[in-house]
Amino acid sequence: MSKRPASEVDNTNQEPDTKKATMEKKELSKVLIYGGKTGWIGGLMNDLCKKEGIEVVNSGVRIENRDDVAKELDEVKPSHVLMSAGITGRPNIDWCEDHKPETIRTNVIGTLNVADLCNVRNIHVTVYATGCIFAYDEKHAEGSGIGFTEEDKPNFDGSWYSETKGYMEPMLKAYPNCCILRVRMPISDDLIHRSFVTKIVKYEHVVNIPNSMTILTEMLPASLAMAKAGLTGVYNFTNPGVISHNEVLDLYTKYIDPTYTYKNFTLEQQAEILKAARSNNELDTTKLLRDMPEGIVINDIKTAYEKCFQRMKVNLTEKGWLPDNMPAEFVRNKKE
Repeated sequence: MSKRPASEVDNTNQEPDTKKATMEKKELSKVLIYGGKTGWIGGLMNDLCKKEGIEVVNSGVRIENRDDVAKELDEVKPSHVLMSAGITGRPNIDWCEDHKPETIRTNVIGTLNVADLCNVRNIHVTVYATGCIFAYDEKHAEGSGIGFTEEDKPNFDGSWYSETKGYMEPMLKAYPNCCILRVRMPISDDLIHRSFVTKIVKYEHVVNIPNSMTILTEMLPASLAMAKAGLTGVYNFTNPGVISHNEVLDLYTKYIDPTYTYKNFTLEQQAEILKAARSNNELDTTKLLRDMPEGIVINDIKTAYEKCFQRMKVNLTEKGWLPDNMPAEFVRNKKE
């Protein structure tokens, strides 16, 4: 398991660009969530806040409508805002390639509306952003263990979704009230359609590339702790380390369906069936672990995945899907 070393707390000898940034700390007493009504992460944060006894309001406005956002903020008067609203496309980010204005309207204009209006009101905002703005390169080669840091500039614009997110991050960094979390390939303890596991399990072929990923059951409580602490700035918000797509599917076979099979193909073959390229990278989590509030433990990605599948097996059994009643969309031909 990995956690922030106690010796690195409030280290005043750090260089200026690596110091822990915070805004005036306020008690987290009332949360307004954008994306809480229909969004996946927002919905999970709604449940988490309620479990902790925090008053929660789920936004009822569209974030691209600035006047509506301003009015809602003044009426609700939240101590903190959790911003998870956005467009990722259905069934995937290829949708954004054919809906560029709509993507800009929500992911750029809408996000800036929330950040700017909260800044004027001195409200801390946690933005669930993306780490899919990088791709392996010579300085950060696949398998090297050298991950992109929070100071690195985005180098991936292979999809319109990622390109707009790459534009957004430097603008959000200008706001002293924003904590920007680079989420990657998020996974939950079930087979909801948004989860990375659900997506690749349904593919006929997968590329076998190691990636940094975010196990939500571990990481979302960490995001709430960071909001309580008033942390601001950019954070690589993934479990430490990388895991390959084959390793993920092998765990699925181990815990969920021993009859499941999969096939690999190359990035070049993948490109032939996609409208937009996909980001593959490793993110450095040194800063995240250093600044993480006391009491929060974040497992390395392989340990976190193992625990995630163990919880998933229990959840799917209680749901009646296991041991032998999986929906047809998840069933593959049995192994020979």
